[in-house]
Amino acid sequence: MPFNRFCFLAFIFLNLFCLELPAQTNSVTIGKIEALTKQACDYLDETNYEKSLEKSGIALQYAFDLKNDTLISRNYNIIGINFHDLGEVDKAVFFYKKALFYAERSNIVSLRMMITSNLGNLYFFEKKMYSKGIAYYKESLKFGEQEKYLKEVAITNLNIVWSYFKIGNYNEGLPYLHYINKHQNDLEGKSNDVALNFLNGMYWANENNNDKANKYFLKAVSYNAKDDKPDLSYAHLEYSKFLTKIGKHKEAYTHLEAYNEITEQIYNDEKLKKATNAGFNLELDEYKRQIEKIENEKISQYQSLKKSRIIVILFIIISFILLLLIITLIKNIRFKKKLNLELLQAKEIAEEASLLKTQFISTISHELRTPLYGVVGITNMLLEEHKELSNSQHLSSLKFSARYLLSLVNDILQINKIEENKVVLENLTFNISDEISMIKNSLSFLSQKNNNVISIFIDPNIPEYLIGDKLRLAQILMNLVSNALKFTKNGQVEIIVNLENIQGKFYYLEFQVKDNGVGIATVDQSKIFEKFVQVGRKDEDYQGTGLGLSIVKRLLGLFGTDILLQSNIGEGTSFSFTIPFECDLAKTKIIIDEIQVDLTSSEIYKILIVEDNVINQLVTRKIIEKNNYLCTVVDDGFAAIQILENEDFDLVLMDINMPLMNGFETTKRIRQLGIKTPIVALTAFDKDEITDEAISSGMNDIIIKPFEPVKLFKIINYLIYETKNVG
Repeated sequence: MPFNRFCFLAFIFLNLFCLELPAQTNSVTIGKIEALTKQACDYLDETNYEKSLEKSGIALQYAFDLKNDTLISRNYNIIGINFHDLGEVDKAVFFYKKALFYAERSNIVSLRMMITSNLGNLYFFEKKMYSKGIAYYKESLKFGEQEKYLKEVAITNLNIVWSYFKIGNYNEGLPYLHYINKHQNDLEGKSNDVALNFLNGMYWANENNNDKANKYFLKAVSYNAKDDKPDLSYAHLEYSKFLTKIGKHKEAYTHLEAYNEITEQIYNDEKLKKATNAGFNLELDEYKRQIEKIENEKISQYQSLKKSRIIVILFIIISFILLLLIITLIKNIRFKKKLNLELLQAKEIAEEASLLKTQFISTISHELRTPLYGVVGITNMLLEEHKELSNSQHLSSLKFSARYLLSLVNDILQINKIEENKVVLENLTFNISDEISMIKNSLSFLSQKNNNVISIFIDPNIPEYLIGDKLRLAQILMNLVSNALKFTKNGQVEIIVNLENIQGKFYYLEFQVKDNGVGIATVDQSKIFEKFVQVGRKDEDYQGTGLGLSIVKRLLGLFGTDILLQSNIGEGTSFSFTIPFECDLAKTKIIIDEIQVDLTSSEIYKILIVEDNVINQLVTRKIIEKNNYLCTVVDDGFAAIQILENEDFDLVLMDINMPLMNGFETTKRIRQLGIKTPIVALTAFDKDEITDEAISSGMNDIIIKPFEPVKLFKIINYLIYETKNVG
């Protein structure tokens, strides 16, 4: 939206004018109204519409009490700007015209100029009445021929340029752009600099001079958002359009996100709700003033006409008007008007971007979990079929790394869930020495690559068994240690665990990961925990996504702690954090007992596997047959229906994403045939995404690949037992 916030300038003219007014004997002074008016302007500049409307409403009432036309006009203008920003176009027109009426009575040129320019903004950008909007701008310029109104003239010229460029009429807008480029010192404000720069960017983009356009756009978006959020948001939006035009789609998306973020800050629902309530109170005050005016006219007529029939008629008419006003007021309170078109468009863009992000995460999650299922399954098969490898550090590290990779993939792909605190920590029993040794072994290849040595120190006072989320802890340490190994050559990486404190059953462990590598510059230390940020990196030296330290910080947030960093260039880096873990021997025994599940069965069950991926068929078949179950595999849904019509099975493991016919449709058709066999979805999709559809199609349960065999057989045994008992 172009410039309609003339609050600071208006306040200066307000003081100059009001100094010439006679002193008031009333308890409400002009100084008090001036202070309220300035507060209303300040709150408007901060986009705090609720407070701005509240202060301007009080100031307006006091101005009416003093019958000061200048102050009345100023505050009507501020109220009009508030409603203009909130998208209440009709209300904004009403209050602007009120302001213009009193400005003409007070004969303040600067007032008439700024209000006329505001009307130009409204008719051009909101009502899309382009000719009328530009006519208002040009009328405003007529008032500014005197030298003391240079700033107003410059801003109005800026609005005219914006208007012409908005409708693609660059030739008409160019003379005005030349003017403000020549007189840009008259603008006096960062907000104005933002608009001037991105308007120049728009012009040169239209001229296909991409270098000049990019230069101006970069100047525009370099200002801090707190200086002027609305104009900075439009700078990001126009820059995004330019980047899209020249094929830089990734950068364009970044600036579109910045536009959405700033817009959301300005127009969040709670702020708009409060502002709307304040607006209704102002409308109520305005109606009261109109009613009081009508009442005064009624009394005057009553005194002049006394008991004539005209008095009765006027009374009926006035009563009817009052009733209409009350009904209108009630309707306005009950039914809020919709936000302006630009706000709705911004919201739609943000929602579309969020939907695309969700779809991307869902697709990538499925595509990565499917091969990981094969990696984890085949690793387990190697360990089971070749017992001589059971003590192999390499194979154990492979198994650990595969499981760690699965956990890492899940967290990276669902990092938005971490940010929304949807990830819940688990309570598992573990030995801290075993976990850290496993991490060291898993990273042995990386340490050898850069000729580094990993040393471990664990406080001997730490109990043998602890209870907590060992997978999240391992993920944190893996990220920190692998990071240290990447940025250290011919050096040493230390993993230190000290017992810091004991409170009841909780042992507070301080973890330190130190290296003597390249170090991190002080200026970069505040950036490294942001997503996708990599500092001091050369593409040929280091690999990674830039998510590792961001995930570390968010995971530590789940533990209720933070990470400390000490580093100097050339001297190495040290990360440290503290996490409490529970030590309870009785609870540990219960957890271990729950893990040790008897998977053997006295009966031989027949399991049907419906899966199109050959590797996954092999892995699932091996897991099932290892438990002495009979296993049959088919490639698609049609084959599954055909075999179930001719043969009985105890349970079906159904893949979801299959060619020809997916798992949901296959299950529906099986149920339509009256087949009651339990069906379990065996899928790489996220469980939250498919639960409703799985249940409605007739499935009994869901298992996400990769999975623990223990969990699979628990579900199989339970469903078969329930089915046979019910039968």
